[in-house]
Amino acid sequence: MNPEHPEAREAPTEHHEHHEDQEDRGGREPGRPIGRRILLGTLGLGALGVVSAPVLQRGMEAFLGEAAQKDPTGLTGLLPNGGGFRYYSVTASVPRRSAANYRLTVGGLVDKPATYTLADLRALPQTRMVKDVQCVTGWRVPDTPFEGVRLSVLLDAARVRSSATAVRFTCFDGAYSESLTLEQARRADVLVALRMQDKDLGHNHGGPVRLYVAPMYFYKSAKWLSGIEVTEEVEPGYWEERGYDIDAWVGRSNGRDDEPTT
Repeated sequence: MNPEHPEAREAPTEHHEHHEDQEDRGGREPGRPIGRRILLGTLGLGALGVVSAPVLQRGMEAFLGEAAQKDPTGLTGLLPNGGGFRYYSVTASVPRRSAANYRLTVGGLVDKPATYTLADLRALPQTRMVKDVQCVTGWRVPDTPFEGVRLSVLLDAARVRSSATAVRFTCFDGAYSESLTLEQARRADVLVALRMQDKDLGHNHGGPVRLYVAPMYFYKSAKWLSGIEVTEEVEPGYWEERGYDIDAWVGRSNGRDDEPTT
């Protein structure tokens, strides 16, 4: 879901804004992961500039969102998109979730597992943050607003057991996962995000709900969030299994020295 990586590592060079290619049709299972060979063959597209005029941004975003749904290769995800972000996915298709059918489960090593609807999450206290988003490939989108529920609120409500030390996140694309230590997950700047850039999170940006880990590289901010599981230890996520750092602090990991996103 989020290819954020140092240049020295062999992996796709697009960021976590992963691209959804087709709508869910009849509740089918998510698509299979896209092979690296296809992605590596198209990296030259990453050099294209990002459209800056607001009207053109909206038009480009709408166009790419529509094209993405009809692109079984996932290559549309490598084209620049308005607002400084690109669409990208590690699967060939991502099912859609609406306010009517979205569910977020919280379980694992907790005494009070729970399932939240989108309405449930919206009814909880909301936190708004405006910080730079930093990709491990080097691009940065400054002053990006995110709004949602602090992850610590959901963990406290679930009554985490004393044996727990980490949290694992799963996504309804069926392939992506991420993890944080319990200490990291309880930070005030880690959100279960419902809004981005002062708009409800759309499907193209990982909606209706995504993770936002402000002080870490953007591959940690898992899109299309569907599950929060409290675990005994950290489990490497999708890109960490492919060589990226588990503790992905901006400027202090992955061989990079970017300015922190504070």
